[in-house]
Amino acid sequence: MRIARITLLLLLVTLGMASNGAWAQTLEKSRITLAVGGKNLFYYLPLTIAERRGYFKDEGLDVTIVDFPGGAKALQAMVGGSADVVSGAYEHTITMQAKGINIESIVLQGRYNGIVLGIRKDKAGGFKSLKDLQGMKVGVTAPGSSTNHFVNNLLTKNGLKPQDVSIVGVGAGAGAVAAIKKGSVDAISNLDPVINILETEGDIVVVVDSRTAKGMKEVYGGAYHAGSIYAPVEWVKKNPNTAQAVVNAMVRASLWIRRAKVDEIIGAVPPEYYGDKQTLYKAALYKNQEGFSPDGRMSLEGAKNVYAVLKAFEPAVQKAPSIDLAKTFTNEFVDRALKKYK
Repeated sequence: MRIARITLLLLLVTLGMASNGAWAQTLEKSRITLAVGGKNLFYYLPLTIAERRGYFKDEGLDVTIVDFPGGAKALQAMVGGSADVVSGAYEHTITMQAKGINIESIVLQGRYNGIVLGIRKDKAGGFKSLKDLQGMKVGVTAPGSSTNHFVNNLLTKNGLKPQDVSIVGVGAGAGAVAAIKKGSVDAISNLDPVINILETEGDIVVVVDSRTAKGMKEVYGGAYHAGSIYAPVEWVKKNPNTAQAVVNAMVRASLWIRRAKVDEIIGAVPPEYYGDKQTLYKAALYKNQEGFSPDGRMSLEGAKNVYAVLKAFEPAVQKAPSIDLAKTFTNEFVDRALKKYK
């Protein structure tokens, strides 16, 4: 009788584990390293929420997040093997395929780029059009990052070349703010909360803004893939359960952000994200709310718009015989996560 009770107890425990998504399948890797360029930016808010609210741990994951000055540096870390996955711009999946390296986005964080181009206040008086960027020093998070691509796209659309400006890496935090205030750069391509601080304190004049649907339409023509979680295709194939766990956590974060009040979001992020500028941070968050992906899904339309932008100025993409956009993203993990959490 005692053996029967023990057997029944073990069976119940096993069934309980099987009903819990975190235990349903064994993770190939329970410890992973995730690289990001500018973790404090709203561009990557879902990542911070997934971390701070314990969603990665709920999935059985121990995630080490390594923060770099910009997305290009985070990409390099993954390609170099020091990171498993990246929280970064979807556009890198296209540029890397053009270079013969296959990576794919497995969940979307942002449908709007949220990037803003601002001109330093003392330079704004003589600024009449984007053609006046010629010869300027433009601060970006890091050369080769999405903020750099944003500038290149604007230059190309206005008859200029990427070489017509000097690109300066200024990071995504206090260094970016200081670069404008000290006059180290003439203009800046960055995101909130950096932009909102500079705009509110009167240091810049915003000339292009992709934080809104109107701005996205003007700059990109419509649907877009911005911040995402991407990884090498082979890594995803070898670690499907781990990839699913990552996506589960990120989808939960996106769903929570969609339903949460601004004050709840502020309460969830580290205080150092806003310091003594909580009011400014709150105002900036209101401006960026509609730009977050509501569910993590991607679309071929969004991928095509990103490709069209890169095709205009990115040498590797221009030289590539073809780009298979269907191989740059997948919704299979997101669809499973939505069945579980939506």
